[in-house]
Amino acid sequence: MTRGNRVVRLCLSLWMFAVVVGCNENKPEAAARPAANVDVIKVALRDVPVVFEYVGQTQSSQQVEVRSRVNGFLEKRVYQEGTLVHQGDVMFVMDRKPFEAQLDAAKAELAQQKARLQTAQANLNRVRPLVAKNALSQKDLDDSVGQEQAAAAAVEGARANVITASLNLGYTTIVAPVTGLSSFAKKQDGSYLDATNSLLTYVAKLDPMWINFSLSENEMLDLRTQTQNGTLKLPPVGKLEAVIVLADGSIYPQRGHISFTDASLSSETGTYLIRADMPNPTGSLRPGQFVRIKLLGAQRASAVAVPQSAVQQGPRGAYVWTVDKDNKAQQRAVETGEWNGNAWVIKSGLHAGDQVVIDNTLRLMPGVPVKANLVETPPATVNLGAADGGAGGAAQAGAAGASGASGAAAANANAQADAQAGAQAKAGANGAQAAAASGTPDVLGEHTALYFATGSASLDAQSADALAGVARRLVDEPGVRVVISGYTDSSGSQAANARLAKARAETVRAALVVAGVKTERIEMRKPAQIVASDPPEKSRRVDVTFSPAAGG
Repeated sequence: MTRGNRVVRLCLSLWMFAVVVGCNENKPEAAARPAANVDVIKVALRDVPVVFEYVGQTQSSQQVEVRSRVNGFLEKRVYQEGTLVHQGDVMFVMDRKPFEAQLDAAKAELAQQKARLQTAQANLNRVRPLVAKNALSQKDLDDSVGQEQAAAAAVEGARANVITASLNLGYTTIVAPVTGLSSFAKKQDGSYLDATNSLLTYVAKLDPMWINFSLSENEMLDLRTQTQNGTLKLPPVGKLEAVIVLADGSIYPQRGHISFTDASLSSETGTYLIRADMPNPTGSLRPGQFVRIKLLGAQRASAVAVPQSAVQQGPRGAYVWTVDKDNKAQQRAVETGEWNGNAWVIKSGLHAGDQVVIDNTLRLMPGVPVKANLVETPPATVNLGAADGGAGGAAQAGAAGASGASGAAAANANAQADAQAGAQAKAGANGAQAAAASGTPDVLGEHTALYFATGSASLDAQSADALAGVARRLVDEPGVRVVISGYTDSSGSQAANARLAKARAETVRAALVVAGVKTERIEMRKPAQIVASDPPEKSRRVDVTFSPAAGG
C-alpha cells in the first residue's frame, strides 16, 4: 500500500467518525420516566375497633329434667320425641286408678270427720247452758270443749289428706315445665317408676341460648395489661356485643351480650368461663353446637392503621410504600398487628405524618418519582365476614383474607372442590399436599393437621369440625391425650411468626377445652421452624397428635 493510499484511508476514517459524532450530538435526550400517579393517605393516630374471636359452645339457658313425682306405672308417652314442646303440654300419663281410689278414700275420711265435728259441736251447745245452771260440772264442759276441738283438728287433717291425694292424682299427668326442645324418653310405656328411676326426659329452653367460651390466664392478664396502660379501651362487660359464626361459615342474624364472667380460675381447665346471652326466637341454635363468637365494642387506642391494600408481603415480611419529602417512593418494612374490616393495625414501622401509598403499588420501585394524590383515610370498620380468610383480602394484603361474604363463599366453594379432588386422588403425600393447598384439615388416623389462613389465628368451620371429632375421641377414650404443635415461617419477623404460631396453638387448645377436654390431657409444644425443603403451606399448620402411651 502506497503512502497516498494510506492518507486517503485515514481521511475517510476521520470523516466517518465526524459524521457519527455529529449524529450523536444531534439525537434528542431520552425522555425521562414519567412520575407514577398514586393515592396516598397521611398516617394519623386514631382509635380502631378491635374484634376478639373465640371458640364457643352453645348451652340451653334452662335445661329442666322431667321426673315423675309419684310412684306408679307409666301408662303412655304423649309427646313426640325431639320436638318443640310448650309449657303445660302433656308429655307422659301414669296409671290414674290407684290415685283416684286414694282421693275417694280421703274424701270419705273428710266427710266422716265433719260428721264427728257436728256431733261434738252439738254436745258442747247442750252442755254449756247446763253448766251455767250448775246442772253439770265444770269438768263436763271441759270434756265437751276438748272433744269439739279434737274433731275440728281431725277435719283439717282429713282436708289436707284430700289435697295430697288430689295433688298425687294430678301428678300422674306429667306436663312440660318450660317451652323448649324435648329429648328422647328414657322410660318406655309400662315401666314402674319410683324414686330411683324417676327421670323420664328433659326439656331444653332455646330462647335465649347461652354461648360459653373460655379465656386462658395469659389472655386475661394480657387484656388487663393493655387496658391499664391505655392501649386498649374496653367497655363494661355487659356492653360487649356478641356475634357468632356458625359451622357452615354463616353469620347468625341475632346479636347478644356478655352476661356472666367467672370471678375465679377453673382448677380443672386453667381458664376463665365467660358466657353470652344470645336471642334464639326461631330455635335455629341447638345446645351443644360449636360456634365462633366475636366480641365487638373494644377499641385499640391511638393506633396506626392503614388500609389492607397498602400492606404487601415480601420474602422478609410485611412492608408498605411511602412517599418521602422529595416525592419519591420508598419501601418501608412494618410489623403488623390485628386486622379487621378494611384496616391493618401497624405495631411498628410507621409514624404519624408518614404518607402511605394505597394503590398503584405495582408500578413502584425504590427511588422512583411519584405524583402523590392525598386522599382521606377510610374510616375503620368492623369485619363480620364469616370466613376471615377469603381470597380477595389475601391477594391484597398478602395475609388473613377477605372481608366480604361473597369472598368467603368463594373460598368455601374452592375448599370443597379441592377436598373432593383430594378424596379422589391417591393417598399419601399427594393427598396431604392437596389438603394443605386447600386449607382443609388433614386427618390421618392418629394425626390431624389443621391449616389456618395466612396471618390469622382463627379456626374456620372445617377445622372446628375436625377438632370436634378429636374431642369426641378424647371423651370416648379416657386413656388418650393429645400433643399440639405448630410451625413458624422462616421469612419475615421471627418474633411475629413465633407469636402467630403460639396463638394458633392456643386457639386449638381453647377449642378442645371448651369441648370438655381437661388441660392435663393436652400437651403444648414449642413451634418448630420450617426448612427450605418444606412446602410453604406448612407455616400455616398446627398438628394435633394422639398420644395413647402417655395416658390420661
